[in-house]
Amino acid sequence: MLVRRVRNAKVLLRSPAGWGVICLGLCLTLSRLFGAQQVNQQSNIPPSESPTTHSEDVPRPDRLRDPDEPLVPLVPLVPAAPFGSLDEPLFLDEVYPPLGFTGPSGVLPREVQEDSHFVPMEDRWRIGSPAWDRYGKEHPSDFEYPYVEGHWWDPFHQNVLKGDYPFLGQHTFLNVSPSLSSLLEPRSIPKYANPDGNPNQFFSNNFLRLQADLIHGNGAFKPVDWQVRITPVFNLNTLKVHQPGIVEADDFEATQRIATLATIEEYWAEAKLADLSPNYDFLSLRVGSQPFNSDFRGFVFSDVNRAARLYGNRRANREQYNLAFFAQAEKDRFSQLNTLNNRPQQVLIANYYVQDFIFPGYTAQTSFHWNHDHASIEFDKAGFPARPDPVGVAMPHRVDACYFGLAGDGHLGPINVTHAFYWVTGNDTLNPLAGSAQNINAQMAACEFAYDWDWVRFRTSGFWASGDGNPNDGTARGFDTIIDDPNFAGGQFSYWQRQALPVQGVGLTNRRSLVTSLRTSKFQGQSNFVNPGLALVNGGADFFLTQKVKLITNVNYLWFDQTAVLEQLVGVPAIDRRIGLDASLGLEYRPLLNNNVIIVAGLAGLFPGEGLRQVYDPVGAHVPTLYSSFVEFTLAY
Repeated sequence: MLVRRVRNAKVLLRSPAGWGVICLGLCLTLSRLFGAQQVNQQSNIPPSESPTTHSEDVPRPDRLRDPDEPLVPLVPLVPAAPFGSLDEPLFLDEVYPPLGFTGPSGVLPREVQEDSHFVPMEDRWRIGSPAWDRYGKEHPSDFEYPYVEGHWWDPFHQNVLKGDYPFLGQHTFLNVSPSLSSLLEPRSIPKYANPDGNPNQFFSNNFLRLQADLIHGNGAFKPVDWQVRITPVFNLNTLKVHQPGIVEADDFEATQRIATLATIEEYWAEAKLADLSPNYDFLSLRVGSQPFNSDFRGFVFSDVNRAARLYGNRRANREQYNLAFFAQAEKDRFSQLNTLNNRPQQVLIANYYVQDFIFPGYTAQTSFHWNHDHASIEFDKAGFPARPDPVGVAMPHRVDACYFGLAGDGHLGPINVTHAFYWVTGNDTLNPLAGSAQNINAQMAACEFAYDWDWVRFRTSGFWASGDGNPNDGTARGFDTIIDDPNFAGGQFSYWQRQALPVQGVGLTNRRSLVTSLRTSKFQGQSNFVNPGLALVNGGADFFLTQKVKLITNVNYLWFDQTAVLEQLVGVPAIDRRIGLDASLGLEYRPLLNNNVIIVAGLAGLFPGEGLRQVYDPVGAHVPTLYSSFVEFTLAY
């Protein structure tokens, strides 16, 4: 037996594995011996001298350092004794500032350091790092590299005011987003029955927005638990014209206006009601004055107003849905901002989006809108009638309209496509132009195709809104929207969409709208489904000249779908359907490659067709080419 054990020992000594087993056994034996000796020593220590007792001599900060304070330790550094010594002083290291601008911590420490093995840092967001000037250039503004200490006014690096660090606790963030925009807009707008007068105008519009969001959540990919937003807005706008009867109803000779308004445009609170799946599908409720766009391009409803909105997603965010009920506030005519006055109008909207519908990269949408606009009388800020329309039988009337829509946006292979179709039905108790109650039955269709070739995107599109061919048959067939803001066929750069063309106290078209609605304004007037309708074909291209500069070009040819309503309105028989040619050029410049500084400029011209000339001057005088130009500056923090 002894010989066999000796042989086994020789085998262990000859192999590397054997030596490993021997070393492991020696380590375990030594650790047990030293552990037992330390336990015996600690058993003789009084409780008052135990190293785990809290020390009152260690200072406890009420908050972490501000990043602007100098780099100094909380207490003088003390050389640490070897770990395991009974008389060991605490090892205290410097507390370095985090990167960016953190502000004071919102987390009060609940424990202090008890030994040299662990240093408690409860504010996990503000754990700093030593200063490091990687390239020795002292972090110049024109040379970006890591480890930059920020400032409160710097939104480009981490900043507690931009939601990069918690404002309260570990999960509540503050995002402050003030912005200033200034619009300068020389333009020409003809006056009905006086096209030979000077049509030139100058309009300026200035907004100061002070938006603040308080957000509770993880601050990353997970949907927020709750959020609150408030956006005070201050507006200053001016108008200079050269013809009387445009600026004020009570002062016919006035040719200049300066107006101001201060209001709270957005104020809402949002809470997540439920998590629906492990993929962060959720259901949330948002209540208050909030922005909402009901489809891809803003064809029917795009507004900021008071609402209760239930929204969420399904199937790992492949499907999204909205259910929103709006109780509209009255708008200000000059700034188009909300006032504090109620408007007797309610809007109900439901829509559903499905991504990768049939084709990867293509999103389909179905929607329903209900516009319930009560009978009311309203005059705008300049004293002009807003409701009802001051034409025909100008009596208060109620409009109930239901919109059923199908839309899509995405790409089919290399072709980008956007399309929409709406059918609207309902009733109007007393349409002013028709002079009687009307059943509503109107349609709208739009489609755009685009193709990207290197740094150029080529586009072509078409738009059709049905017109009413007989205003006296009891059926209103002219399509109108609730409050649209279409990004289509030139959008804000197009003369036809940017400018409001007045005719007989109503608008042939309204500002930032495509349809020929013949209502006082899309902001304060009621939807009017007795109108001539519109057909449009578009061609254009977007040129991405550099990463900072984008050039947008568009050409639209427009004509009326029907002219019977116009013939009755202006008293001219057989009006031609041609509206004219609308050509526009736009430029977008982002000098910092982001949205903090944006300069947008546009130039457009409308070359009138025979139909537009007949509408504006029944006796056949010359209607000049109309122009629109603008420059808009936006600064955002």
